Amino acid sequence: MTETTVSSTADATAEEAASLGARNRLVITLLLISAFVVILNETIMGVALPRLSKDLNIAPSAAQWLTAAFMLTMAVVIPITGFLLQRFNTRPLFIAAMGLFSLGTLVAAVAPGFEILLVARVVQASGTAIMFPLLMTTVMTLVPPATRGRMMGNISIVISVAPAIGPTISGLILSVLDWRWMFILVLPIAIAALIVGGSLMKNVTDPRPTRFDTLSVILSAFGFGGLVYGLSNAGTATTAFEVWLPLGVGVVALVLFVLRQLQLQRNDRALLDLRTFKNRTFTFSIAMFTISMMAMFGTIVLLPFYMVNVLKVDELTVGLLLLPGGLIMGLLAPWVGRVYDRVGPTALLVAGSIIVSADLWGMTLLNQNSSFWWVLAAHVTLSIGLALLFTPLFTASLGSLRPEFYSHGSAIVGTVQQLAGAAGTALFVTVMSSRIAALQVEGQDIVSATASGIHTAFVYGAVISLIAIPAAFFIRKSASTDAPGGVPIGH
Repeated sequence: MTETTVSSTADATAEEAASLGARNRLVITLLLISAFVVILNETIMGVALPRLSKDLNIAPSAAQWLTAAFMLTMAVVIPITGFLLQRFNTRPLFIAAMGLFSLGTLVAAVAPGFEILLVARVVQASGTAIMFPLLMTTVMTLVPPATRGRMMGNISIVISVAPAIGPTISGLILSVLDWRWMFILVLPIAIAALIVGGSLMKNVTDPRPTRFDTLSVILSAFGFGGLVYGLSNAGTATTAFEVWLPLGVGVVALVLFVLRQLQLQRNDRALLDLRTFKNRTFTFSIAMFTISMMAMFGTIVLLPFYMVNVLKVDELTVGLLLLPGGLIMGLLAPWVGRVYDRVGPTALLVAGSIIVSADLWGMTLLNQNSSFWWVLAAHVTLSIGLALLFTPLFTASLGSLRPEFYSHGSAIVGTVQQLAGAAGTALFVTVMSSRIAALQVEGQDIVSATASGIHTAFVYGAVISLIAIPAAFFIRKSASTDAPGGVPIGH
């Protein structure tokens, strides 16, 4: 081979590498923007429920289903994405996700009543459920381990900031516009993402034939759906039957689902491969992630309730008070990712878990005489702690797995997010509601009873947050992925 030929080959290889890098960046950017748009809708309805209850002439318990149905659909669909990501390529999955979300948003914007709006939320959630695991799996496939922390910092903006600022955006819109504008303003962005992404998206994964196990899907739907349904009912149910029946069905179905996956994974046919949990780093990361999401979603629900019913502030003020925390999470996430790439997860996780726990203990001091500034400081501090947690947890958990387990790991993380969000909301709301009811029976006025109920709810959350601190010391940056689920067992 002549020197000229060698030089030309080298130049072509360099050009191809540069092109591949540009392609990967384009794919990830499209997924990040689209994921932010779809995940934002998970919490955008919270502040709007009182308005919707009035405008649609429905009971508050019925209006709550506009949020609960979204979470329920996510919990049912996400476990299936492990199969979808193995079976189908990147571009068709992206088009399916954004197509479903755009259709749901359009239907919601023109919905004539509650029933159609509820269906629209289910369709939205179906697209959202596909998008998050698609993003996580694609990033783990394309990004080298040495720079994953920085990229996961960008994903943390999506997974943590989008839900955090949902109530803020909702409050701002409702202060000047009708509730339909929450969907009208999102629709052109969603359609633009669908058109541009559908045109530019490249196939970056290698699909392989995978058998679809119908029984696993049915058990998954009843298992995860039953748990989320029961937990979502916990704060609003009028009878224990409404909570314990779906929880019981969910637990039984989930046990059968696990047994089915253990059987199928012997031949690599599992819908959700549970060998990922043989990896200690992944298991401890999921445990910490569960606690963190419970804290975030519980607080997102409780603080607006506290500000409206105890401090007597309007929707716009609630949204503005919650905005700085969401923005700070977004600003910190890339920095946390760079620190992770240099020093690993342990120091960040220990610091973050201590800050979150200390802040939740601080929130137990909230009462009917607390100032807006104290609420703002508490929410900002919590946001800082969560920012230190999410990026290391995403990166360490999935980074400890072998590539063939990325899709299953991403699906598990997404499923846990929904279960933890529902559990956190149920815990905080149920404890608060029970305490309020007990104090009102004793003759206490509603404002002081509500303040006391919120105090008790935060005490429960603060106690649970203590579990995350020792767990942080067991999570290390993985250097090898030789075991069935990732790193050697016991690593």
